[in-house]
Amino acid sequence: MSAAWPLGPVAVLGNGPVGQTAALLLARWGVPAVVLDQRPRRDPVGSKAICQQRDVLDIWESVGAGARIAAEGVTWTTARTFHRGRELFSYAFADAGRSAFPPFVNISQSRTEQVLDECIAAEPLIDVRWGHRVADVVQDADGVTLRCANGAELRAPYLLACPGAAGGELRRRLGVSFDGRSFADRFLICDIRTDLPALATERRFHFDPEWNPGRQVLIHPCPDSTFRIDWQVPAGYDEAALAADAVSGALDRRIRAIIGEHDYTVVWSSVYRFHSRCVDRMRVGRVLLAGDAAHLYSPFGARGLNSGVADAENAAWKIAYVGRDWASEALLESYHDERHAAARENLAITTATMAFLVPQDAAQAAHRRDVLARAADDPAARALVDSGRLAEPFWYVDSPLTTPDPGRPFAGRPPRGAMPPAAPGIVVPDGPLRGSACTGAHGRARRFRELARDGFLLLATDGATPVVPEDHGGPVRALRLAEIDHTGALADALGARPGEVWIVRPDAHVAAVLTTPSPVQIAATP
Repeated sequence: MSAAWPLGPVAVLGNGPVGQTAALLLARWGVPAVVLDQRPRRDPVGSKAICQQRDVLDIWESVGAGARIAAEGVTWTTARTFHRGRELFSYAFADAGRSAFPPFVNISQSRTEQVLDECIAAEPLIDVRWGHRVADVVQDADGVTLRCANGAELRAPYLLACPGAAGGELRRRLGVSFDGRSFADRFLICDIRTDLPALATERRFHFDPEWNPGRQVLIHPCPDSTFRIDWQVPAGYDEAALAADAVSGALDRRIRAIIGEHDYTVVWSSVYRFHSRCVDRMRVGRVLLAGDAAHLYSPFGARGLNSGVADAENAAWKIAYVGRDWASEALLESYHDERHAAARENLAITTATMAFLVPQDAAQAAHRRDVLARAADDPAARALVDSGRLAEPFWYVDSPLTTPDPGRPFAGRPPRGAMPPAAPGIVVPDGPLRGSACTGAHGRARRFRELARDGFLLLATDGATPVVPEDHGGPVRALRLAEIDHTGALADALGARPGEVWIVRPDAHVAAVLTTPSPVQIAATP
């Protein structure tokens, strides 16, 4: 960064994937971070959050982890849905532009954490402190004081709080609510290692299979010939019931119904109860809440970890800009505006999914039976089958940082697996670039999203000239689209028109498309 960080290290509470990502992204902006975690060490057990979405891999690649995680993960591009053994439909995922990454890779959360740990170990701006349970948080106009149960005390200019689901005490101290509901139905999760080539490259969702009548089963491929299987089980099924099933052979019968006579090994198993909850505030003064501490969703759609990583990116660049006086404090409030809206949308989507998967009344149950019965032959009914709308970026079309373009109106959520056209509020498409302006370290060609994440980007089409104000805050780069897009693929993916200047934020989202460029406040204070 062109300016030294003028404050003390930022505190990051929680050393899970969201906290790890936050610390790495802060360091990328030249901001030192101290990461506190109450656990004594990393607990590398179980698959946990396994589906890593393309745009999250892009974020991780900006700190040196995305390509590694993608290379180790299992790539899948197709989602298949069945009802009583009959395939209802399948769909593949669109790619706006030419991404370096597949739509999704499956890899265990524990392995993702290991890769991020290795990146952190190579980053001198990050200090990780295990065994530090934060017992009290007090903030004033100048910063935040964290007091730990072991007697340690830390003073920080900001706190990015991502302690996971165990954030109840912190939320209470901050005075934020965590409204929503918890579901009585349970889900049994098993990681098994076996050889199943037919299931190795796609996600399969089964409604009411004969081997789990009246309920659901979800199957995901993972690395090392491992498969993650989620069974819906009755309310009251718990770890004791799982242990009893393992002894009695009931668990083996569940697994055999899916894999037949193949040899297998149970790598990990657990029972989960799902929740749908969201805080009423994601920013309280100098404290920003992120990840599961701010929102909990059912996992159908893989929106938990993926949205938490997006929280971390949104928070990191805004803390960097405000801390260096590149933007006013109002930019921090836009973190709440944008990520709370994302959390509410994710909550609505996953709550609707749970209403279909686990009907709460007779009307919902009747609707589900009718839709599934018709879906095999009726394309209109297939659109109503809800096995989880898979994770996608939230589009900041209503953000105070977004200037709408009347020529590019937002039409709402596109069909499953699709992306909306590029426009203000939408994350930019990706693709390879050419030219001296796009060359990275050691002469390596950079990609568009990688370039965009260096700061604010002003991208001019033919007939337009980007105007950078002299008093702008933070790094700003002005480029002509034709100079970096020799094939025209990026222009096509953007839908760029002559005479435009595209303003792209440091998180690769479009802030505005100007047709009569004039000096603008690049720091984008709302």
